[in-house]
Amino acid sequence: MKILVTGGAGFIGSALIRFLINNTEHVVINIDKLTYAGHLESLELIKDSNRYFFEQADICNSERMNSIFSEYKPDAIMHLAAESHVDRSIDGSAEFIKTNIVGTHVLLETAKSYWSDLEKEKKKDFRFLHVSTDEVYGSLGDHDLFTEETAYDPRSPYSSSKASSDHLARAWFHTYGLPVLITNCSNNYGPFQFPEKLIPVVILKALQGEDIPVYGKGENIRDWLYVDDHAKALFKVLNSGKPGETYNIGGHNEKKNIDVVHTICDTLGELIPKETNYRDQITFVTDRPGHDFRYAIDASKIDKELGWKPDETFETGIKNTISWYLNNLKWVEAVTDKNYNLERLGVGNK
Repeated sequence: MKILVTGGAGFIGSALIRFLINNTEHVVINIDKLTYAGHLESLELIKDSNRYFFEQADICNSERMNSIFSEYKPDAIMHLAAESHVDRSIDGSAEFIKTNIVGTHVLLETAKSYWSDLEKEKKKDFRFLHVSTDEVYGSLGDHDLFTEETAYDPRSPYSSSKASSDHLARAWFHTYGLPVLITNCSNNYGPFQFPEKLIPVVILKALQGEDIPVYGKGENIRDWLYVDDHAKALFKVLNSGKPGETYNIGGHNEKKNIDVVHTICDTLGELIPKETNYRDQITFVTDRPGHDFRYAIDASKIDKELGWKPDETFETGIKNTISWYLNNLKWVEAVTDKNYNLERLGVGNK
């Protein structure tokens, strides 16, 4: 296949492309605008493959999207391009509305037009995979799980924009017959994650000897999914999923934020011992506005219907992640140079 991946220079997108190039024979076309969170450094290992192509482009640019579709003639679209950081959406929602909603609409329209003109067999086999988040479901109580039938209840500008894009993708399936698949995943972590999210921030703050910020009391709960497991799940859905269906992807690793921070501190203590305890650097800060208490995914559907389960436990995944950051500090310096210094975002100032 020729697979067009949007947002392929981002965290999850780059993991997906590395997986596709290293583990399949498919051709990959990467479309990325290269915003602050998109870095070609994350694709150094596969950039010279004769099955990899890169186009720097904005998915909101309809003319450019039509041109790329016409040139490469993809067999499938894996749409990951998105503004994705909740804290940034609190400080500035406009880019989230533009990229996540308008950009998805442009892609759906471009794909619909392209798909409509395909020959019978290619039209039947074409797929549009829209990659989304569990945050569209809102906040859980202590014991429930998000299923594919959970009602949407987004609480942040980010999750609202992703919920909107999900509804658009679903509508293009029901209204036009475009063979759309939707996935909603839990919190991703792993190598190459831009250091604005919890796990890389904690690792880097700890190494720098700075305060490690924890929102509220650290009691908020997330289900953690290793990014390489997510990449495998997305490919499984693309190949075997049923158009019109939604598949939740979770890591089966519910953890309180404070427990995640403690694990990182203790692991660093084993790998890079120092006289003081890394836990002493933990500082509790004012909670994020509208901070959802708990997310947890029921991933039984993708297990039963498609045979996917995560390979990594949180214990193995977090050790892999910490080791990777310790060995790749030059990557961190390269991607944060001049655009991010680990400062806190999303405090809700008016």
